Amino acid sequence: MASGNPTPEGRLTRREAMLQLLRVAGAGTATAAAAIWLSEHSTRPVPELAANAKRDHTVQPAAELPEMVVVQCADESEDAPRALVRQAFADLGGVGRFIARDDVVVVKPNIAWDRTPEQAANTNPYLVAEVVKQCWQAGAKRVIVTDVSCNEAERCFRRSGIEAAARSEGAEVMLPDPSRFREVDLGGVVLQNWQVFEPFLEADKIVNLPIAKHHELTGATLGFKNWYGILGGQRNRLHQQIHQSLVDLAAFMLPTLTMLDCYRVLLRNGPTGGNLEDVALHKTLVAGTDPVAVDAYVAKAYWNLDAVSLPYLELAEKRGLGRADFENVRTKISHLG
Repeated sequence: MASGNPTPEGRLTRREAMLQLLRVAGAGTATAAAAIWLSEHSTRPVPELAANAKRDHTVQPAAELPEMVVVQCADESEDAPRALVRQAFADLGGVGRFIARDDVVVVKPNIAWDRTPEQAANTNPYLVAEVVKQCWQAGAKRVIVTDVSCNEAERCFRRSGIEAAARSEGAEVMLPDPSRFREVDLGGVVLQNWQVFEPFLEADKIVNLPIAKHHELTGATLGFKNWYGILGGQRNRLHQQIHQSLVDLAAFMLPTLTMLDCYRVLLRNGPTGGNLEDVALHKTLVAGTDPVAVDAYVAKAYWNLDAVSLPYLELAEKRGLGRADFENVRTKISHLG
């Protein structure tokens, strides 16, 4: 386990303590069911909409609630990922804070690759299933699970386990139909007219449900990079200005909630992976209403990446999308037995 440098009094700083938390694989039983409030309050910047972006799916901030939660579990059962989701919603104020009766909800996992859950290239299917279940319990009218895959979509949806898991909870699983893309002015700095998959244009609420993994170009692919999966066309062109394009996409979508899957983390050879030796079992979910803080926290903890290495973090903060100084957002930490 990587250790932080203690303060002169021999205590870890708040930032170092948070980083150590994620670097531990799973939670010890001695801390089961414990909850920690990191309650140094801060003011979250108000998101600035891009000129033609009208896709604000966010909820009202609540000063008494955390902006980010970290949930870890010691269990490795099939219910463990589901329990992480249930606890995350509870810590953030309940699913009813995010999903209202008759909402059309789109759940956006990473289903980009023809890989199994154990290879950690796609979002954990049980996390997806539980998010769907929670949306129904909040009274959603429709719950759609979709992504625009990189590999052949039918194989990705099936082999990832996400298709079966989502359907088991009654979700509409929507493969990327070429006839259902619309050209949209994204109103970005580098991203302007682009093909966007229709469900993302018609949703009342959007839950961004990426997986934390290594990326050969940026060092890590997290919540912001998951938005590439709303686009059609030649997305590889965006890699030429990847950091600005990530911020343009995030400013366009403005999700209701980001839930970053750190149950299994692909530490090397991403984003496709394939070798189980590159995967670490952390049994963790990091979720919040500040997508910048969520990405910044996980990137620093697992890959020691900050705004110097991931310029989109600083660009996003300047755009008013959140805070890169994750240690200064209201955070709650929970451990499940």
